[in-house]
Amino acid sequence: MGYDPVVITLGLFIFGGLLIWFVWKRVGNKKIVNKALPSATEIELVLRGRVSFFQHLNAQQQETFVKRLIYFLQTTKISAEKGAEITDEHRILVAASATIPLFHFEHWSYENLDEVLIYPEMFNEKYNTEDKARNILGMVGDGAMHRKMILSLPALEAGFAKNASSNTAIHEFVHLIDKADGEVDGIPEYLIPKELVAPWLEEMHETISLIRRDKSDIRDYAATNQAEFLAVLSEYFFQKPKLLQEDHPELYELLNEIYSPKAAASEA
Repeated sequence: MGYDPVVITLGLFIFGGLLIWFVWKRVGNKKIVNKALPSATEIELVLRGRVSFFQHLNAQQQETFVKRLIYFLQTTKISAEKGAEITDEHRILVAASATIPLFHFEHWSYENLDEVLIYPEMFNEKYNTEDKARNILGMVGDGAMHRKMILSLPALEAGFAKNASSNTAIHEFVHLIDKADGEVDGIPEYLIPKELVAPWLEEMHETISLIRRDKSDIRDYAATNQAEFLAVLSEYFFQKPKLLQEDHPELYELLNEIYSPKAAASEA
């Protein structure tokens, strides 16, 4: 019996779409792995004292932010490794970093993450924290480290310092979002509407070219590849949104539509 290839392709497309929808909608179904959580008072103090994104939300949004942060803490291990010493404040900052990029999406969950490992220092590609050439601040794991993220403690702290322009933890969570569709390519298919892909790629390639020709104030690391461009510009968007809007209005508008689709629509 013959099969129409068009029908088969359409069926696979529909099945794939339903599968993505199902995975994306499974928010709240991850296994609870942590029952001992920081107190509500400590969470509030850390967020109000150190997380500028939270400080700019209204009361109702702040309540939602805390709920999502707690869900992340409940379902994701945050472990000290290689002699690192971490506190509940550090755990709250990790969870805040996870919550920020996906805050404006009602259905969200890091289905591809089980554990965040905190190292005491920078590390190298072999996870060595004592090698003189170590220079990695954070990493989304592969292979044996699949479903894990590594962050250096000093980088986590620095990302929430006053007037910090970069944030390693947010950077790595953006990589994780980018990776959720199977490819780390600077195009987060879970978030970016199809009609924005072409303009995002065009603006990205143009800006990467400017960076490589030393004609942009965006840091050089953003020109490494498309994935790093997305992660670096996302840091910029969440840490210094007004400055990004002033200096790079096209990039700001695209990122605003990607990360804050409802807000962008209401402003239009």
